[in-house]
Order: sequence, then C-alpha cells, then structure tokens
Amino acid sequence: MNSYNSKFRERCEMFASYIIDNNATVRQAAAVFGISKSTVHKDLISKLKYINPAVYVQVKRILDINKAERHIRGGEATKRKYKKQ
Repeated sequence: MNSYNSKFRERCEMFASYIIDNNATVRQAAAVFGISKSTVHKDLISKLKYINPAVYVQVKRILDINKAERHIRGGEATKRKYKKQ
C-alpha cells in the first residue's frame, strides 16, 4: 500500500523512531510531539505496517510490552499520588 503520501510516511517514521530510541509509550510520544494519543497509535498500528514493516515489528514489540506493564505503571502513579497528599 504505497498510497501514503510523504507527510504520513515521515510522521509515522518519526513516531516510530522516538518510541524505539526511548523505549517510550504512546502517551509519551504524543506529549513530545504535541498531538493526541489516538493519532500516534493509529499511525503506528495502522499505517506503519504498510510504510515500513521492519520498523513496525520493532515498534509493535515495544507497544506490546508497554501494554503488558501498564497496570504496574498505573499502580505506581496512584501510589505516588497518594504519597504526595
């Protein structure tokens, strides 16, 4: 599917590069680039697969790990919140 224009290609690869280099979450990438989590996720999951399959596999691996660990991160955030109060 080579119909994606260069703007989408560039943006997808930029998100992917950030996530791979920083082992980041979708939320972190969205904050850095100033866009919604939905946009980052949609670009990485739906579009990157066709734009650059090799990079998609790397990103998918990181996102799967993040998904498996999210309950731990959420618990830690709640713990910090109540410790602060």
